[in-house]
Amino acid sequence: MPSSPRFQRSALLVADLDRSLRLYRDVLGFEVAFVKDSDAASYSYSAFDIPKAAKIRFATLNAGPAQPRVLGLIEVTGVDWQRPVISPHTSAVVIEIEHLEAVAGRLRELPGVRVLPVGHLATHDGRHGQELAVWDADGHLVVLYRIDP
Repeated sequence: MPSSPRFQRSALLVADLDRSLRLYRDVLGFEVAFVKDSDAASYSYSAFDIPKAAKIRFATLNAGPAQPRVLGLIEVTGVDWQRPVISPHTSAVVIEIEHLEAVAGRLRELPGVRVLPVGHLATHDGRHGQELAVWDADGHLVVLYRIDP
């Protein structure tokens, strides 16, 4: 019988790692585990179909000590690339966050970030809270939520 899978991380391609860290680290509260330049043999080139002429810088982010390296940000520079706009969106990163309203205000101040109004959340098991859809400057959908105490 196979063992249960262990989820390691989601990874997002970004055009500017420092800009992305302002959102994921400075506003959402992730901690940087490490940042490194990837070598030319990095599997990311094949997996993400990144041109070999590109330079890759990779960061992993912790969501506190119990959740190490759960988010990867892969900066791709040196080539022209653009994330295609897909509608409806085909994926999202979903993050529980404690101070949703305060975070929403800070997110609205970041250049290139799109934030919808806060909406009501009703879970499948009867809990209630708030949710917020955010598109980072690279177009990745991030859904933030908070469950009412």
